[in-house]
Amino acid sequence: MTDGQVYKRLLAFVVPYWRLFLVTAIGFAIYAATEPAVVMIIQRIIDSFGAPDRGDIQYLPLAFVVLFLVRGIGSFLGNYYLARISGNLIHKLRCEIFNQYTRLSVQYFDAHNSGYMISRITNNIGEVTRATSDSIRSFVREGFTAVGLLGYLAYTNWQLSLVFLAIAPVVAIMVRYVGKRLKRLSRNMQDTVGDLTHITSEMVSGNRIVKSFGGENYERQRFKKASLDNRTQYRKLIMTVSLNNPLMQLVISFALAGMMYLALIMMKSSSPGEFVGFFTAAFLLPKPIRQLSDANSEILRGIAAAESLFEVLDEPAEIDGGDYQVERSQGRIEFKNLSFSYPGSETPALNNINVTIEPGQTVALVGASGGGKSTMINLLPRFYEYEQGEILIDGVELKRYRLDSLRRQIALVTQNVTLFNASVANNIAYGALQGAAREQIEQAAVDAYAMDFISKMPQGLETEIGENGVKLSGGQRQRLALARALLKDAPILILDEATSALDTESERYIQAALNRVMQGRTTLVVAHRLSTIEGADVILVMDKGRIVEQGSHRELLARDGAYAKLHKMQFQDVSQTEAVEQSASPVSQE
Repeated sequence: MTDGQVYKRLLAFVVPYWRLFLVTAIGFAIYAATEPAVVMIIQRIIDSFGAPDRGDIQYLPLAFVVLFLVRGIGSFLGNYYLARISGNLIHKLRCEIFNQYTRLSVQYFDAHNSGYMISRITNNIGEVTRATSDSIRSFVREGFTAVGLLGYLAYTNWQLSLVFLAIAPVVAIMVRYVGKRLKRLSRNMQDTVGDLTHITSEMVSGNRIVKSFGGENYERQRFKKASLDNRTQYRKLIMTVSLNNPLMQLVISFALAGMMYLALIMMKSSSPGEFVGFFTAAFLLPKPIRQLSDANSEILRGIAAAESLFEVLDEPAEIDGGDYQVERSQGRIEFKNLSFSYPGSETPALNNINVTIEPGQTVALVGASGGGKSTMINLLPRFYEYEQGEILIDGVELKRYRLDSLRRQIALVTQNVTLFNASVANNIAYGALQGAAREQIEQAAVDAYAMDFISKMPQGLETEIGENGVKLSGGQRQRLALARALLKDAPILILDEATSALDTESERYIQAALNRVMQGRTTLVVAHRLSTIEGADVILVMDKGRIVEQGSHRELLARDGAYAKLHKMQFQDVSQTEAVEQSASPVSQE
C-alpha cells in the first residue's frame, strides 16, 4: 500500500469517534481564530494613538482577557477530546492485534520473532497513535491558525501575501525529503526495539540457564549491542528532526526578509497599525508552518509503524473451513497415505503414513529424534496444515471439522508444560474449562496425584504459582498439566513425553492414574523410555518419517528388529547405570 492508503486505513479506526473529533475540530478552530484576532486588536490599539477620537479604546484590554479565555476554552476542548480519541484508538488497536495473534496458526508463531510480536503491541502502537493524535492536533490547530493568518495578510495586502507562495515549492521539497528519511529511520528504530524486547524476553524467561551456564556477560554484551544500534538510529532520527526546523526557519526567514523589503516600498500609504499588524501576523506564521512540517514527519513515522501492524492484521488466520461438528467422537483415527514437509524443508517429516487406531486403543510412537513422532501428533489437532493424504476421526476428514469442535475432542499433554501466572485452580480449569465445578477440579487434581502438594500450599487451589509455574518443581508442573487434561475429559488423549519430568515415585503414581484414565479413550503416547509403553496395544516404530515396524511389545521383541534393538540399547544403558551406582555406593565399597 502507498503511504496515503496506509494513513487512510489508519484513520478508519478514528471514524467511530467522529463526534468527539467534531468537538476537537471546533475547539481548535476557536483556538486558531484567536491568533488573527490578537493581531487585529494590536492594529486597533496602534491606530488609536493617531486618531482624534479614541472611541471605545478603553475596552480593548478587556477584549484581551476575553480573547484568551476563549482561546483557553478552545484549547481545552481540542486537547481533551483528542486525548479521548487517542486513548480509544490505543485500546482498539491493541485489542485488534492481540485478537489477531490468537487467530494465527502455529506456523506463524514458529516463523516470527516473539520480541517483534510484543514490540508491535507496545512500541509500534505508540508510534501509530502519535500519527493520529499529535499530528491531527497539529494539522487541525496549526492548519486553522495558518489559514487565519494568511487570510488576514491577504485582507491587509494580498500582493505581499503572495511572497509566501514563492517559498511553497522549497518547503514542499524539504518536507518530502525529511518525511521519507524519517519513515525509513522509524522503521529501523522499530526493528531495534524489537531486538531489545526479544533479548530481554529471552533473558527473563531463561534466567536460570543464563546463570547456570555463566551467560550473564554474553547477555549483557548482546543487549548492549542492540541498545547501541537503537541509539544510533535514534541519533540519526533526532539529527534529521533537529536540522529540519532550523532549515525550515531559514527558508521562511528569506520570505519574511523579502516581504519586509517590499512592504517598505508598497505600504507607504498604510497606517502604522496596519503595518505593525501585517508584520505581526507575518512573524506569527512560521510557527504553524513549522509545526505542520513536524506533523507530516510524525505521520510518516506512524505510517512506518502502521505498516507492521497491518501486516499482522492482513495475515491469513488459521484455516477453518470445516462445518462438521460433533459433541463427543468415538476416537477412531486413521492416517491414509499421509506425507508432510515443513515450509522451507526439502526432506519430508512424514512419508506415506498409513495406520488405523481403533477407539480405546493405546498407541505408542517410538524411535530416534527426528523420526516424525511429534509431527504426527501435531497434525492431529491441525496445528499444521497437510496437503498430501488424509487424517480421519470417526471416518470424517480432519479438514471437514470446525477447529473448535476438533480440538474439543483432543487433550494434549506435552513435555514442555505451559502454565499461567494465575491460581492452581485457574491453571487446571483453563480456557473452555473455566465453567468446571470445584468438585471436578479437585477430582482432576486427585486423579493426577497433584492434591498431595496442592494441599500443602498456603491457599491450596487458590495459590498463585508465578509465571509459567516458576514456584513449582518440574514434576508438580507436569501433574498440573495432566490434571488439566483429565478435567477436559476428551475422547482422544495425546501424551508427548508427559512423564519425562517426573521422579520415579511420581511417575509410578502418574502411570497408575494414566492407566485408569486411558480406559475408554484413544491414547497416543510419544515416549523415549520404552519401559513406560510396554503395555500399549500397538507400538509404532518411526524412522525418518516412516513407520518401519508396528505391533505389540512382545511381537516386536520377538521380531528382533528396530524396536528390539532400541529396547536392548536402553536395557544395557540402565544396567550400566545401576552397576556404576552400586559400585559407587558406600555399601559396595565395604
